[in-house]
Amino acid sequence: MKITNKLNLPQSFVEMAKSEYEYKDKQYSVTSIQRGLRETILKRRYHDEIESDVSDMIWMLFGQATHHILEQQEEQDFELKEEYLKVDVGDGYKLSGIFDLYNAKEKKIVDYKTSSVWKVIYEDYQKWNQQIRIYAWMMEQIGFEVDIGEVVAILKDHSKTKTKRKNNYPKHPVKRVKFSIFPKHLKETEQFIYDRFKQIKKLEKLPDSELPVCTKEERWRDDDKWAVKKKGNKRAYRVLDSEKEAKEWMGKNKGNHIEYRPGTDKKCKDYCDVTEFCNYYQENVKEAM
Repeated sequence: MKITNKLNLPQSFVEMAKSEYEYKDKQYSVTSIQRGLRETILKRRYHDEIESDVSDMIWMLFGQATHHILEQQEEQDFELKEEYLKVDVGDGYKLSGIFDLYNAKEKKIVDYKTSSVWKVIYEDYQKWNQQIRIYAWMMEQIGFEVDIGEVVAILKDHSKTKTKRKNNYPKHPVKRVKFSIFPKHLKETEQFIYDRFKQIKKLEKLPDSELPVCTKEERWRDDDKWAVKKKGNKRAYRVLDSEKEAKEWMGKNKGNHIEYRPGTDKKCKDYCDVTEFCNYYQENVKEAM
């Protein structure tokens, strides 16, 4: 990846940004198999051509700095800290990852995250849960039992003032989220991992344009909406989930115009590194901007 520094930030920022994951043939990280596989494959193919500015990577660097501080903790005899795992998943392919802490007494695996407050408010923990289960499965492969997973999330945009005004607002800038891990979860996770690598093996042989488009969830796409308005007015009377609902509401209430508002692929638009090489983005997102 080509790192630029348009704001002329200190060189230490640039050096930290350069210390990223090194791609190895037939080896994929835990985070990479959780992404849309089109994004994952394109990232590997065009790694040396992708350009990113340090200023756009600032929260990633903040997360790295947080991990560096937590690494200074002296682990106890029953703990393993920052261990690098690599597990064979067949046909020469390997799954790699680094967990933050394993507690053998509690059979617990811990991962530290930097996160937005909104993730906690909406309890959007599905990806965290999946990642913890993947680490748990990997630990089981090398002989360590895992019954509990925990994410310790540092909320980078927490506001103490809002804790006094909003009932559902996190009371503290740190949130601990625990997940129980049962044998059925590890079985489901194993199936996910092997299915994912089976897909990867096939996709590596396809040209860019034939890679399957990332799913709606992977693109962080909003739902399409239909707004009931009075023609010429900017503000809508009501915004609904389907054209049928909009027509029915307009027939019973008011308005004389229905405006279609297509959903937005938020990740494609603002948070994906490979848009330059993705025909879906070029044809569907860039054209609509």
